Amino acid sequence: MWTVERLELTMEERAELERRVRAQTTSHRDRVRAEVILLCADGVPGTKVAPRVGLSTQAVCKWRRRFLELGLDGLVDAPRSGRPLVYGPTERLVLMAKVTEEHPVVDSQWSHSELHVAMAASGIGISASQIGRILAADVKPHRVEGWLTRRDTPEFSERAADICGLYLNPPENAVVLSIDEKTSIEVKSRKHPTKPVRPGQPERREFEYRRHGTASLLAAMDVTTGKVTARDIERNNSVTFISFLGEIEERIEEDLSIHVVMDNGSSHTSKATKAWLVGHPRFVVHHTPTHASWLNQVEAFFSILTRKLLRRGEFDSRDDLVANMTAFIEHYSKTATPFKWTYDAKRSAA
Repeated sequence: MWTVERLELTMEERAELERRVRAQTTSHRDRVRAEVILLCADGVPGTKVAPRVGLSTQAVCKWRRRFLELGLDGLVDAPRSGRPLVYGPTERLVLMAKVTEEHPVVDSQWSHSELHVAMAASGIGISASQIGRILAADVKPHRVEGWLTRRDTPEFSERAADICGLYLNPPENAVVLSIDEKTSIEVKSRKHPTKPVRPGQPERREFEYRRHGTASLLAAMDVTTGKVTARDIERNNSVTFISFLGEIEERIEEDLSIHVVMDNGSSHTSKATKAWLVGHPRFVVHHTPTHASWLNQVEAFFSILTRKLLRRGEFDSRDDLVANMTAFIEHYSKTATPFKWTYDAKRSAA
């Protein structure tokens, strides 16, 4: 009588396999193979795993065996047999040198046809289609990834923890406000009336539209209640911002301190604003880390405003837009509730 070797996963292997199953960017093939290994590791027999993942029992056994032998590397397709490479390491190195060290005469990046001409000038007659296949397997020059150089990297964790702690445990005898501006909101109306949704037919909108300028909004959200106070602004500068802070101070009871979460915009960090805050000690400012305004909860409200009103709304004038935004904010604040902010300090597996 023979027995099946037990399949055990390390914590790292299980985490990676679960990430592959969850991630939307995972190919169907890789997701199915990850599901096979997870089910087998949970003790599910191969005959029951097969119908659940849509594979044959033989295929389930194959990927189980490959994982036992090679780990996660065993879930990758093995190299297929075929005819020998026409272009060897020398030709590929020349191609890579062209892509990584040289630039076309006027374009910002190489095209396959331009590389074909450049390679021919070097004495290598390789087709544009073959160049595409080689590059797709090696450097993928059509893809671009970005990164962010933070100026306050040493302070990032401290600032982020300070703001998250403020959300999770608001101080007593204090009001916590999240403040920011939503600027350059386009005022647009369709050239012809929109046709409403009908059974079997979605709403239809005329392609052409008319512009009526822009509007800007300055808003403060009470983190503990979710209510929003906002005003339409003509200019986004220190004078406007200080005036708004003054209005807030007048509305809040004198025995309460005012904790303000805001980003590092010029009107928030100007000399005039700093001097005003020094003269009004009730205000305790918490700046978000650089390029981390997503920590500011009022941004979530701006997202709601955009989805529910601005994205599909039509406005004949700036005053019309401002009136609609004011009505929306008043209605929103009547039933507002605080956001359920969670923070567990765990990094995303993606």
